[in-house]
Amino acid sequence: MTPTPFDDQLLSHIDRLRSRALRVGFAALALSAVSVFFDPSQFFRSYLFGYLFWIGVTLGSLAILMIHHLVGGKWGYVTRRTLEASTRVLPLMAVLFIPILFGLSELYSWARPEVVAQDALLQHKSPYLNVPFFMLRVAGYFAIWFLLTRTLNRWSQEQDDTANAHLVQKFENLSGPGLVLYGGTMTFAAFDWAMSLDPHWFSTMFGVIFMVGQVLTSFACIIISVNLLSSYKPLSEVLTVDHFHDLGKLMMAFVMLWAYMSFSQFLIIWSGNLAEEVTWYVQRQDGGWPWVAIALIVGHFILPFALLLSQHTKRNKRLLSMVAGFIVFMRLIDLTWQIGPALHPADTPLASLPTVFGLHLLDIGFFLGMGGLWLNMFLDQLTKRPLLPLHDPAHEEAHSALGHAETVNI
Repeated sequence: MTPTPFDDQLLSHIDRLRSRALRVGFAALALSAVSVFFDPSQFFRSYLFGYLFWIGVTLGSLAILMIHHLVGGKWGYVTRRTLEASTRVLPLMAVLFIPILFGLSELYSWARPEVVAQDALLQHKSPYLNVPFFMLRVAGYFAIWFLLTRTLNRWSQEQDDTANAHLVQKFENLSGPGLVLYGGTMTFAAFDWAMSLDPHWFSTMFGVIFMVGQVLTSFACIIISVNLLSSYKPLSEVLTVDHFHDLGKLMMAFVMLWAYMSFSQFLIIWSGNLAEEVTWYVQRQDGGWPWVAIALIVGHFILPFALLLSQHTKRNKRLLSMVAGFIVFMRLIDLTWQIGPALHPADTPLASLPTVFGLHLLDIGFFLGMGGLWLNMFLDQLTKRPLLPLHDPAHEEAHSALGHAETVNI
């Protein structure tokens, strides 16, 4: 079996999109970076915001890829290459993390010795929350993520080249422990990078909510990607409405799981009514934050849940992609809700810059900047391998069932 070549028109579109993404990315990063001369603290805070979103897309794709290898499903056959390409953006995200290391004292109060010396709680947490151990943990997180990503992608290439039937079992054997490793490392990464922005507050559910959000974001991005690729060979030859229906159901499941986890955290903290736990929600009772909460309840759960209940929405690729795009926007709002009050104190020099649903102008700048670089590398990696995995057990099934399946809704 030989690789199916990319459609020439598709390659031309991808090249143009890569070029535009790279230009937008560099321009947005350059303009946003000027803020370091006016307010270094806000520079690093907004940089962290953009970084947390895009590392979430990469790691969420890794989680979905392992879920597919573990449980199977027709949806995984048509999305596997986009998921693998997304995971191979991890080296870029590792490089983009370096500036954060230079801004630890600006971002985290536990990284400032003079603050720790006057705070008994920070002194108690200092064996864990200290700069050397933080850097060591970061190295450990990326080492594990690199190992999982490299192994899965190397085996995928080997499957294309050799048609080794035993690789299917190897994928499954790795993906179970791999999901456990992802869960453990991402939980502690969420504690380190996001929750410790307010080191006096803690929630054992914070990491789980963070992971569910990452997977939801990745599902939304993958749906948009597959929709854009669905008009070109080879995806146009195998895609049916059933694939989009499955993806829509999975996205709805994670919308529900996010709502369940978020409400559970609120319910546990509200029922406990402990001073050290309620501060996180008290901070979000002032200013415009209650409106952000309402926007999340309506836009992140009620509206997408109602839309995705409809079979018509899930089986119409354009409608489903529109819902997915809206979910990506709401994921930005949710990230703002999670870390915004800690990132944007009212007394910073740039605090008067415009905000939209809590999104600071610099947040948007770094989001676009890193997004341009991320998209450029993602598209580059996507073109390095056939859009459909060769010798996958689902390959023959997909082609044999195509004549009996309902065509993709155009």
